[in-house]
Amino acid sequence: SPKWVPQMSDHQEIMKHLMAAIEGSNADISFPALVPNLKGMEAAVETGVREVAIFASASEAFSKKNINCSIEESLDRFKPVLSCAKSNGIKVRGYVSCVIGCPYEGRVSEESVAKLSKQLIDLGCYEISLGDTIGVGSPGSVSRMIRRVQQDVQTDKLAVHFHDTYGQALANILTSIQLGVAVVDSSVAGLGGCPYAKGATGNVATEDVLYMLEDLNVETGVDLGQVLQAGQYICKELGKENGSRAARALLTKAEKGGAESEKSASAGTDAQMIKKLVLNN
Repeated sequence: SPKWVPQMSDHQEIMKHLMAAIEGSNADISFPALVPNLKGMEAAVETGVREVAIFASASEAFSKKNINCSIEESLDRFKPVLSCAKSNGIKVRGYVSCVIGCPYEGRVSEESVAKLSKQLIDLGCYEISLGDTIGVGSPGSVSRMIRRVQQDVQTDKLAVHFHDTYGQALANILTSIQLGVAVVDSSVAGLGGCPYAKGATGNVATEDVLYMLEDLNVETGVDLGQVLQAGQYICKELGKENGSRAARALLTKAEKGGAESEKSASAGTDAQMIKKLVLNN
């Protein structure tokens, strides 16, 4: 709601532009819309979305602060959302927030996370993203949480979403991959955060995740050079420092390389130069 999050005031306009950009395309791309209730779902349907996401918290206190209702009440709200999505042929992804800790309650039990994840699957979500909203998790707590959830939800229906507040996101992602999870949420340049989790940083930077995965020979289908360019563009527009360590290092190296080969016909585009630097690292 724009009342609670002013940045949402033009969300429908943005979605309409995005959907128009891929209209008639068979490209495997999705612009999921986060919807808190049926009203939000109906607004999303109007924009022509192909996928939506619903979000519930494993913490009662965070649920009340974030969406102004209890966990059970949030699940009741989602039932008509899932029904509307089904009748419109729209996929629904479920998010569970505060899977490790909560800014109001402290540690969150693995049992609570597993129970809520199973409930969202039973409602009709095709996938559950397990989110460490305030970034307090580390490999030990993340491993325990995922192993418990795997007892109730198939691993191929799980994804992970780590904020990098304590610098543990990459280690947590590696732990998750070793446990069989193959889907990772990330944010270009590490942008983002949560207005209801003070002090939490944004989601782990896409550039940092890609840099690690390329070294592990994991095929992602994502061009790191192009992501670096996109990250620099949006950071300049927002007047923010790029939150990706890998991006800052690679771009600094690219600038030095560009200065040495300025005006050279073999220099190629920025993306090509960056890609060459990535491959040489």
